[in-house]
Order: sequence, then C-alpha cells, then structure tokens
Amino acid sequence: MVTCKKFLEELNNFLDEAVDPSLKAEIQQHLDQCPNCFVICDTTKKTINVYKGMQAKALPDAIRTRLMSLIERKCGSEKKAEEAAEPHARS
Repeated sequence: MVTCKKFLEELNNFLDEAVDPSLKAEIQQHLDQCPNCFVICDTTKKTINVYKGMQAKALPDAIRTRLMSLIERKCGSEKKAEEAAEPHARS
C-alpha cells in the first residue's frame, strides 16, 4: 500500500515513468483515493510541461554573482551549525 510519504518519495520516478508496473499501479490507486496527492501530482505535471515549452535564458552576471554568494553563505552557515551540533570526541 502506497502512503502519502511513499508517493512523495516516488513522485519524480513516477512522472519519469521509471517505476516498475506494480508500483505504478499502486501509486495510481493512491492518487485515485487521495485528493491531496492527486493535486500535487497534477500540479507538478503541469509545471513541468510549462517549463518544457520555455527556452532557457542566460542569468545576468550580477544576479549569478549574488545568487552564488548567498548559496555559499547559506551552505557555510549550515555546515557551521552541523559542526557545532556534533559532539566532539575527547582524546
């Protein structure tokens, strides 16, 4: 039986049709019975189709630089938080 959590874990594979037929049938049965997951699946399909029809555009250098800087800061702060949360081994 497919749960909402299992559906979300398999959503990408389901939409790419990369799941085995038995799991695909279970997911489809879940979608037929779960309106929340149906909406997630339907919205995701529609979003993918919209973006498939668009042409990629280059990101302006100034925006790329700001974005990369923010990502690096975010990753750095998360890494520091993880290190602080880890217990330090005593020698």
